[in-house]
Amino acid sequence: MPQANIGLIGLAVMGQNLVLNMNDNWFTVAVFNRTTSKVDNFMAGPAKGTGIIATYSLEELVDTLKKPRRVMIMVKAGAAVDSLIEQIVPLLSTGDIIIDGGNSLYTDTNRRTRALAEKGILFIGTGISGGEEGARTGPSIMPGGNSAAWPQVKDIFQAIAARVDDEPCCDWVGEEGAGHFVKMVHNGIEYGDMQLICEAYDFMRRGLGMNAEAIRSVFGEWNKGVLDSYLMEISADILGRQDVDGVPLVEKILDTAGQKGTGKWTGINALELGIPLTLIGEAVFARCLSAMKEERVKAASVLSGPAAVFDGNVQEYVGCVHDALYASKIISYAQGYMLMRHAAEEYGWKLNYGGIALMWRGGCIIRSAFLGNIKQAFDTNPALENLLLDDFFYASIQQAQGGWRKVAAKAAEIGIPMPAIVAGLSYYDGYRSARLPANLLQAQRDYFGAHTYERVDKPRGESFHTDWTGSGGKVSSTKYTV
Repeated sequence: MPQANIGLIGLAVMGQNLVLNMNDNWFTVAVFNRTTSKVDNFMAGPAKGTGIIATYSLEELVDTLKKPRRVMIMVKAGAAVDSLIEQIVPLLSTGDIIIDGGNSLYTDTNRRTRALAEKGILFIGTGISGGEEGARTGPSIMPGGNSAAWPQVKDIFQAIAARVDDEPCCDWVGEEGAGHFVKMVHNGIEYGDMQLICEAYDFMRRGLGMNAEAIRSVFGEWNKGVLDSYLMEISADILGRQDVDGVPLVEKILDTAGQKGTGKWTGINALELGIPLTLIGEAVFARCLSAMKEERVKAASVLSGPAAVFDGNVQEYVGCVHDALYASKIISYAQGYMLMRHAAEEYGWKLNYGGIALMWRGGCIIRSAFLGNIKQAFDTNPALENLLLDDFFYASIQQAQGGWRKVAAKAAEIGIPMPAIVAGLSYYDGYRSARLPANLLQAQRDYFGAHTYERVDKPRGESFHTDWTGSGGKVSSTKYTV
C-alpha cells in the first residue's frame, strides 16, 4: 500500500537534510541512492527511529509513493539529472511530478519541462539555497516549471522553507526555468557579496594594517546595522577562529577560490542578454585570478607597484570601507534585479520581484536586512526599472558614495586590488551619465567596418555612414545587436 508523500533520490548532505526537514514536518518520505550503502548508513544514523522509508531500487521507490507521485532529484546538475529522468519516466503515470532540486542550468529546465509535458509528466525545477544548515532547518526555495504541479507540492515546500514574519520563504516563481534562473541570479549576487566582503577585509588588513581580531570586531559591529547579513555574520565568526597554535585560521588558508559554475552562468547570461552585470562579473574573474596562485607568486617577484603604506586616519577609513561595501552591495543587487527583469521580458516570465526578495529574506546564503527594503521598493513600484531609482536606495547611495570614492581612490594609490568595489562604482557613474563616449566608439566601428551610426540631431533608429578615408563607398554593413 503506497504511503509516502514524496520520494527523494540522492542522499548527499543537502538531500539528507531536506529529508529530515520533511520528516520533522510530518511528511512521510521514501529515499533512494544509487550507492545503496548510503541508504543503509542514513537509516542507521540520522534517520534512525524516524518514519522515513528506505528503498533500494527506483521501482521500489515509486511503488511506495501516493498518487500523484512526487519524486525529488538531488544529484549533480547536468547529465546525471537527464539519466535519472530517463530511468524514472517509464515507472510513472500521467500527472506524476518530477522535481529537480539541484543547481541546474535554467535552459536545461526549460527543455525538461517541455519534454516531460509531452509525456504527461509535470516537471518542477526548483532552486534551493541555505546550504547544509538551511536544508535541515528551513531553506529558501524557488520553484518554477510546469505550474500545474505547484498545488501538488506547495504544502511540502512551504512547510519546510524558512519563515520571516510568519511568511514562508517559498512561492511559485514562474514557468519553465524561471525558478532555476532566479536561483542562478541569487548565486551570482552571492559571488558579489562574498567578493565585496573579501575586498573590505583585504583593504583593512593590508592597507590599514589591522589584524584579524580587529577586523572581526568591525564586522561584528557592521552586522548590527545596514550590513546585517548571513555572510557578514559568518565572516566575523571565521576571523575569530584560531588554529591550534593560536594563529587566526584564516591566515593559514590558501588564497585560491573554487567555484561550481553558477556565478559563471550568471555572467554568461548577462552577456547573452546584453546586460552590464559588471560587479558580479568581476567577482567571478577574481576567483579565476585567485586560482592562478603559482603564476601570481612568480609575478609578485617581478612586477612592481606602490608600497602599501597608509598615512591617513584608520578609524575614518574604516567608516569609508563600510560605506564602500554598502554602496557596492546595493549595486550588486541592482544589477541582479536588472538581469531578472530583462530575462523575464526575453523569456515571457511574470516574475514577482518583491516576492523574490521575500524568498531571499530567510534561509538563503544572501539573506540580509535590506532585502526588506527591496521588497518595499517593488511593492511601491512594481515596474521599477532599477533599484537605484527607488527613493531608499537613491538616498543610501548618496550618503555612502563619498566614502566609496575615497576607498576606491586610496586602494588604487597604495596598490590594493578592489575589482568588485571599483566595478560597482564605475557602473554607478556610467548609469548616471546622460552621455558616454560610445559616440567615438560608433565612429570607430563605422570607420573600419562601415557599421553605421545614429545622430543626435536625427530620430532614433535612422542610420548613417561616412566615407572616412575618401576611398570607401556608400555601402554599409548590416546593423544588428547581440
